[in-house]
Amino acid sequence: MRDIVRRVGQRFMVGFEGFTASADVKALIRDFGVGHVVLFARNVAGPEQVADLVRELQSVARASGQERPLLVAVDQEGGRVARLKEPWTVWPAARAVGRTGSEETARKMAEALADELKACGIRYDFAPCVDVDTNPRNPVIGDRSFGDDPDLVSRLGVAMIRGFQENGVAACAKHFPGHGDTDVDSHLDLPSIEHSRPRLDDVELRPFRKAIEAGVATVMASHLLVREIDDALPATLSRKVVTGLLREELGYRGVVVTDALEMKALAKHWTPGQISVLAAQAGCDLLALCSGHDAQVEAMESLIRALEAGEIPFKETEAADGRVRALKERFLADYRDPDPRLARQAAGRGEHRALAETIAVRSGIPA
Repeated sequence: MRDIVRRVGQRFMVGFEGFTASADVKALIRDFGVGHVVLFARNVAGPEQVADLVRELQSVARASGQERPLLVAVDQEGGRVARLKEPWTVWPAARAVGRTGSEETARKMAEALADELKACGIRYDFAPCVDVDTNPRNPVIGDRSFGDDPDLVSRLGVAMIRGFQENGVAACAKHFPGHGDTDVDSHLDLPSIEHSRPRLDDVELRPFRKAIEAGVATVMASHLLVREIDDALPATLSRKVVTGLLREELGYRGVVVTDALEMKALAKHWTPGQISVLAAQAGCDLLALCSGHDAQVEAMESLIRALEAGEIPFKETEAADGRVRALKERFLADYRDPDPRLARQAAGRGEHRALAETIAVRSGIPA
């Protein structure tokens, strides 16, 4: 029983409240063996504090007997999606990078982001966004995309992936299979995509194909209904999308992470327990549940029961466990607890700020 609990815990990424490790997150790490933590603005006060927080979380994981450190993640795209503000470098949105058209600029920005994140003990960034922005009414993507040209998005997305991963931070191509042409925010309700398969192949899927070819460590499944592929279940919960399209057709072998499972696109229709089981059955490896301690516990307990009941094939569970383990081994092999002093020194380095300013000036879009 304990082995199953720990295996399930290693497949969850959880969020929590506060600038220090809360009693709730400590309990999840200790009792379930949760192996991944995501930080939000609610957890961030400054470089030294974040470094201390990561050190505290890692000490809890070590004390609970975890073999590998926690993989700590953050959404640090630039623009309006940035959890680390001043004194860290304030980066312009991906749209600004897109307007430069420069792969070198995109790669250098990712390298700089990796430098500042690693100094705080963060080894996983939910970036880049490789959605193609083809709908001006899109309430959630917009300037988070490099632009409306799938070739441009592909080139710059690959450059950022390489910049992150060659400097020790796992990248994430999101939001599969493409959130650019929606007019509903999946934080609030379930969007749908009505395009034909040829259109999906030509626009939405092209940047993901290139990201996969470039060896992206993770791909994020999104909460949207792609009717051409599955007209019943959103991508995150759809075996047709995750296993059929992403794994079998596109040949992806890395980690599939979910978007936050508490988002209303899912939570309006299923319970946390149902969501976690459906996501695992679809083929998702890493399940992100970023708030709600009771929901986190329910989701893990439901997945434990599903595994015990054989509702998910053993072979698939073994494969998912192996992918998550390989991700952690790859990006945490040289892990050392962050030094708060060095975290402060890395935040907003002069050359990073200069690059951010150059991007803003060249694009005409301020940071």
